[in-house]
Amino acid sequence: MNKKSRRLLSLGALAAILSLTLTACSGKKQSGQGKKDTKDSIALITDSNGVDDHSFNEAAWSGFKEYGKKHHYQKGKGYQYFESSSAADYTPNFNQAAESGYQTIFGVGYSLKDAVKASAKKNPKKNFVIIDDVVAGQKNVASVTFKSNESSYLAGVAAAYTTKTGKVGFVGGAKSAIISLFEAGFKQGVAAGAKAQHKKIAVSMQYVGNFTSTDKAKSIAQSMYSSNCDIVYQAAGNAGNGIFQEAKAYNQTRSSAKKVWVIGVDVDQSNLGNYKTKDGKKDNFTLTSVLKGLNVATKTLAEDAANSKFPGGKHLVYTLKDNGVSITKGKLDATAWNAAQKARKQIIAGKIKVATATK
Repeated sequence: MNKKSRRLLSLGALAAILSLTLTACSGKKQSGQGKKDTKDSIALITDSNGVDDHSFNEAAWSGFKEYGKKHHYQKGKGYQYFESSSAADYTPNFNQAAESGYQTIFGVGYSLKDAVKASAKKNPKKNFVIIDDVVAGQKNVASVTFKSNESSYLAGVAAAYTTKTGKVGFVGGAKSAIISLFEAGFKQGVAAGAKAQHKKIAVSMQYVGNFTSTDKAKSIAQSMYSSNCDIVYQAAGNAGNGIFQEAKAYNQTRSSAKKVWVIGVDVDQSNLGNYKTKDGKKDNFTLTSVLKGLNVATKTLAEDAANSKFPGGKHLVYTLKDNGVSITKGKLDATAWNAAQKARKQIIAGKIKVATATK
């Protein structure tokens, strides 16, 4: 073999090696997209708040991680999330998840309802879940809602037993039937707690207008705290972080005796309440958190799908009775906690009917 032939052979071998390497890398990238043709792969489509919103999406994603850990999957290999920057991303994200091979696809939030309906119709062999709304008449869609008015009632009772000023606040995100559950339950619970103590407690209500504007939420909180509200319950998604920011700034310049509180939502938000007092002591201002069992719902439905028991066409409702909604002990004193637990038992027994909207 002459020198020119040996050189051509070497170049050919190098090209073959590069080709194999690129193919392997491509294959690895594809394998990270999902578990094609398997009934146990799941995908989460977030709303515009993203997966790390310390609230709604994060709660749903935690259920995915629990499911992945149980089945020894890794993110991107068995379960994945697709973040939406705006409503325009919803449908493309559902399509991408379906095309990537995910079998059961979750839409987190009522704003994704139309995208779920369209994608479910386009992909009849896939499973879809809408959380916080109901899709009727589509056999491959399961609907999940929560009686957040019940858990919000408990938060209202707890607030009534905690307030020192006789004024508390509620800050919602965008007005909707879902957020009305939080508002109505909280307001009714405060009224019940006030009546039991023979007190008058005022409730201030304001809405941000969306779930993203932390600055506006912070401004609302500033106004409420300045107006002598010492507890603010927020159901505002990512915007609710602004409430915590204002409470932290407020508390850092005050004595512990005049501390203001925040009631968290969806997940345990106690970590957001950590701060240092003006004399340098560590403290916390998250009074309690109203939990929404999104992690329970996502994990349960993923398991159902994996076991060929996906409840397509059904509407699942999570309540206090099945611990689908609840509140944390947080920083509640014994009196407030016991009053809330008494109310919980009465709601479960049917002795208290909690409103779903304010009059």
